[in-house]
Amino acid sequence: MPRSTHSVRPATTKSDGTRNAHSLQSNSEFYLVYPGDLDTRTGGYTYDKRLIEELGQLGLRINPVSLPQCSPDMSQGARLMVQEKLVAIPEGSVVVIDGLALGVLDRETTEVRQRLRLVALCHHPLALESGLNSAEQSQLFESERRALANVHATLVTSESTRRILTDDFGVCEDSITVAVPGTDRRPFAECTGSPPRLLTVGSLTRRKAHDVLISALADVAALDWEARFVGGDHFDAKWAQRLRAQVAAENLEHRIQFAGLVPDVEPEYQQADVFILPSRFEGYGMVFAEALSAGLPVIAAKTGAVPDLVPGTAGLLVVPDDPEALAGVIHKLLTTAGLRQQLQQGARACAAELPTWRDSAEKVCRRLREVSQA
Repeated sequence: MPRSTHSVRPATTKSDGTRNAHSLQSNSEFYLVYPGDLDTRTGGYTYDKRLIEELGQLGLRINPVSLPQCSPDMSQGARLMVQEKLVAIPEGSVVVIDGLALGVLDRETTEVRQRLRLVALCHHPLALESGLNSAEQSQLFESERRALANVHATLVTSESTRRILTDDFGVCEDSITVAVPGTDRRPFAECTGSPPRLLTVGSLTRRKAHDVLISALADVAALDWEARFVGGDHFDAKWAQRLRAQVAAENLEHRIQFAGLVPDVEPEYQQADVFILPSRFEGYGMVFAEALSAGLPVIAAKTGAVPDLVPGTAGLLVVPDDPEALAGVIHKLLTTAGLRQQLQQGARACAAELPTWRDSAEKVCRRLREVSQA
């Protein structure tokens, strides 16, 4: 792995005598290690990619390192490749490891924790993915707990994840930095569609609970609406096939459109009237922030970080995995006079308070500098 050749900006002093955290001198190099392709279109990879870009603008160059896809049953050859890539990183470097890899690399991080300054980036614990049996959950929990014990600091994307790591994984609260994803400013949607368009954005995986949404939409089929599911099926093709079969069985093929991955998601938000995603768990949920920034009323499940992100003035939250409850709030939103407009105004007000990517990067930058100088 070639060494970085950038020079860090000299420290600057503000009028109050304090120094800018992102301009402190350091001889350390900085790396972000992740599994697979950084251009993969999910919230987690988008976070990593935007963070690298914003940190670069703050004078902190991040060297990206791609690992093979990581899982508990990854091959010995894949693990050897991980070891080789970590060994190639210069001693003393600050190395941020994305949680999608870190959670199953407890042995590998133990081997390098003395020579590298490891930092965890946890979007949400791997054991909280849907569709795992108890043995798989236990295995992931233990491996992630051991891996987290090897790091100097931990970055998380929500207060919800911070609480989980301190309460369940024994991570010291002082070692955690909460840096929620940024949100780009965008025009507000008009929300005047007839019939109203219900939009969901998310990969077709169990955790996103499209199956619950389909069941709920079947219960309100007598109402006037159309739905558009935006998101790829490449993570779990069998599950995506099951969802399409469910739509056919409910005779909703003419009302629910599977759009797949789209080149640009912005028009989807602009042409929508309501955003719905009843995820079984969300470590943050960038699509909810994107929907709010477009001024869309939100319907979601009350789980993970969602209640912290979607206020009652902008959305309606229900218990997860309850199609009947979800159908009830969809019916309420589509039939109660003035409710959509009220939540739309709440979403627009919420949009003004969402952090930018620069806000998030500055928090991360300060923490990485601290780790480099420890």
